[in-house]
Amino acid sequence: MFYYLLKYVLLGPLLRLVFRPRIEGLEHVPAEGAAIIAGNHLSFSDHFLMPAILKRRITFLAKAEYFTGPGVKGRLTAFFFRSAGQIPVDRSGKDAGQAAIREGLGVLSKDELLGIYPEGTRSHDGRLYKGKVGVAVMALKAGVPVIPCAMIGTFEAQPPGKVIPNIHPVVIRFGKPLDFSRYEGMENEKAVLRAITDEIMYAILSLSEQEYVDRYAAVVKAEEAAAVKERKFRRLPLG
Repeated sequence: MFYYLLKYVLLGPLLRLVFRPRIEGLEHVPAEGAAIIAGNHLSFSDHFLMPAILKRRITFLAKAEYFTGPGVKGRLTAFFFRSAGQIPVDRSGKDAGQAAIREGLGVLSKDELLGIYPEGTRSHDGRLYKGKVGVAVMALKAGVPVIPCAMIGTFEAQPPGKVIPNIHPVVIRFGKPLDFSRYEGMENEKAVLRAITDEIMYAILSLSEQEYVDRYAAVVKAEEAAAVKERKFRRLPLG
């Protein structure tokens, strides 16, 4: 109930008014049946813009930190995401990844749309990063198509750290569904999972026209944060 209240009354009309998103390729999203929508992730607003423009309900795997934040703000954020039907995902290890896959398969088993960001985290610099193979595992185990999606302009509208979005044109572009039925039964083959994931990321790249980095975003973020910390330490006065 709260999901549709947000979509049609509270948040959806406001998002469409502020961002005025242009939608391309919406015909590629199936009117019924299970499917995965795999997209790039440039902004916090991505979580809300795509559900606002889709005719069907979509459930996202959202990072667990949205559900565990401290204080009033943390509780409100957790309430918002839970009420909207989003699923918390612990990204801290392999076992957590398996739990996320189980949750995602549960959504697909109900013939619903599952939204996922294969990069695993928001891009901190607007580039597209290497995808994690969980999306491939779910596509094969559930036997469902993957629809690539590109969010364009959301990084400029709400870059990392920006609370109130800028008014900036946004395009949401969907590509043709990707069918991986030729790999049926091969969800435990690492090379197959990597090939499927790379194909999905290439489709997203073709839609978004971002610069691609063949490394995991989380690793690059950690390296850059460590470099900043080291530079600050070097500038500290001795004694």
